[in-house]
Amino acid sequence: MAGHSKWKNIQRRKNAQDAKRGKIFMKHAKDIYIAAKQGGGDPEMNASLRLAVEKAKSDNMPNENIDRAIKKATGDLDGANFEELTYEGYGPGGTAVMVEVLTDNKNRTASELRHAFSKNGGNLGENGCVAFMFDRKGYLLIDQSKTDADEDTVMLEVIEAGAEEMETVEGAYEIYTDPEDFQDVKSTLEESEFTFETAEITMIPQTLSEVDESAGNKMVKLVQMLEDMEDVQEVYHNMDANEEIMEQI
Repeated sequence: MAGHSKWKNIQRRKNAQDAKRGKIFMKHAKDIYIAAKQGGGDPEMNASLRLAVEKAKSDNMPNENIDRAIKKATGDLDGANFEELTYEGYGPGGTAVMVEVLTDNKNRTASELRHAFSKNGGNLGENGCVAFMFDRKGYLLIDQSKTDADEDTVMLEVIEAGAEEMETVEGAYEIYTDPEDFQDVKSTLEESEFTFETAEITMIPQTLSEVDESAGNKMVKLVQMLEDMEDVQEVYHNMDANEEIMEQI
């Protein structure tokens, strides 16, 4: 997984959260809605919903907002019907891009995505055109400043919990799991009193695509434009560029 660190991206996003709190709550509500729709409204019996609720609470989403999203999904409240979709395409310089969305209007979402790609030197592709370039993984991040355990101790706990891999990056431990084992690994480490800066199922690029400064700047604009869309939940890519560009994305 070397070279795919998400730590700096997570730090940047956390610093920007206050300015986007309303939009963040909307995205969490959609995430909770689709998880409850697919697996039921009881977080204890639905691991996807439990994870969605935990992520929402980590961003200080009010409980009443969380409950409302669950009730809409289970039919206790009227609401729009959302679909979970993944779009794939190519960014500037041939970079691979995957976009996860929750939408109640596929035509609107596809049109907006197509516009964003074409405006920034990319193009929306067919399903499967870049998915094979990514691996779906569970991802847990421990801030080194928030644990007294040394690296060897953390590594031992991670191995015993059943994770696939741990990497030590500047200021953090990054832990990767099989998606099916994610919840068990997370729960086991929590029992050992570890806390996480982030905990999610994500897409990790198998290889990185190096681009020049011009393509990198266009890619930054594309990702930012996609992330600002209300329907977009996550954007994944395999761009590699100079440090100044990567810190913006």
